[in-house]
Amino acid sequence: MNKTCIIVAGPTAVGKTKLAIQIAQHFSTSIISADSRQCYQELKIGVAKPSSEELKMAQHYFINSHSIHKSVNVVDYERYALDAVHSIFNNNDVAVMVGGTGLYIKAFCEGMDSIPATPPELRDQVIDEFNQKGMDWLTKKLHEKDPVYASNGEMQNPQRMMRALEVILNTGNSILTYQKGSKLKRDFNIIKIGLELPRQILYDLINTRVDMMIAEGLIEEAKQLIPFKNLNALQTVGYSELFDYFEGNNDKQRAIELIKQNTRHYAKRQLTWFKRDSAMCWFQPELETILHHIIQSIS
Repeated sequence: MNKTCIIVAGPTAVGKTKLAIQIAQHFSTSIISADSRQCYQELKIGVAKPSSEELKMAQHYFINSHSIHKSVNVVDYERYALDAVHSIFNNNDVAVMVGGTGLYIKAFCEGMDSIPATPPELRDQVIDEFNQKGMDWLTKKLHEKDPVYASNGEMQNPQRMMRALEVILNTGNSILTYQKGSKLKRDFNIIKIGLELPRQILYDLINTRVDMMIAEGLIEEAKQLIPFKNLNALQTVGYSELFDYFEGNNDKQRAIELIKQNTRHYAKRQLTWFKRDSAMCWFQPELETILHHIIQSIS
C-alpha cells in the first residue's frame, strides 16, 4: 500500500475530532492536528481541545506541543507536520490529519513559498501599534498599504493581518504574492475529507458548545490568561470577547453572545476556504460512509 495521509477538515463544531479518532483507530494509526490554537499548552477550554480521554484513544501530534510564549507560523507548521507524518509512516501506511486551519492544511499538502524574514523590530512595531490602536487601525492600514490582501485575505484574523502588514512593509510585496507559486508534489498520497452539516444544525452545535465551555470554566480560564492577553496566541475567538468583558466594555451575557456570533462567522469563513478546494470530498460526519470512501480511494 502507498503511504497515505487522510485529512479531515471542515468548520468548527462539525464533529472532526470524533471522526478523526474513529478513523485513526480503524487504521491503528496516529493523528496530526491542523489547528492553530490547540497546539498551545496554556489554552484548554476555549480552543475545544480533545479531552484527556480522547487523547488516550489515539496518539496526537501538535496538541499541547507549544507554549503561548512561542510564535508558531505556517512555515513552522509545515515543517512540524511533515516531520510528524514521516514519523508515523515509519510504522504505518496511513496517517490522519484533522483541523480547521485551512492555511496549515494547504501548506502541508502543497508547500509554502519562502517569505523574506521580517526584522524583529518591525514585527514588534506592528504588534505594539495594534495593541494600542486596535482592529480599526489594522484594517485601515492594510487597505492603505496592501489593498490586494485587504480584498482577498483573512480580514477578521488579526494575527494573519499583522503578518500581512509586516510583509508589505518589509518587502513592498503583498504576502499573497508569495502564496501563488507552483504546488509541491508530496511523496505520499493525500485523501481530503470535508465535513459539513445543514447550517442551522451546525449553528445550534456551535451555540451549545459555547454554553458548555462557559459551564466548564472558560471565564475562569480566561481570567488566568489576562497577563498574556496581548500575545498573538490569545487574539482569538473565545478569549478576546472575555477580555473585553473583564475591561468593562460589555457585560457577561453580551460577551457570551459575541463568542457564539463570532464562532458562527468563523465557521462560515472556514467553509468558504475549504469549498474552494476541488480535491475535498464532502460528507456529513457519518463513519461508515466515509470509511468506505477512504478504503476505496486507498485501494
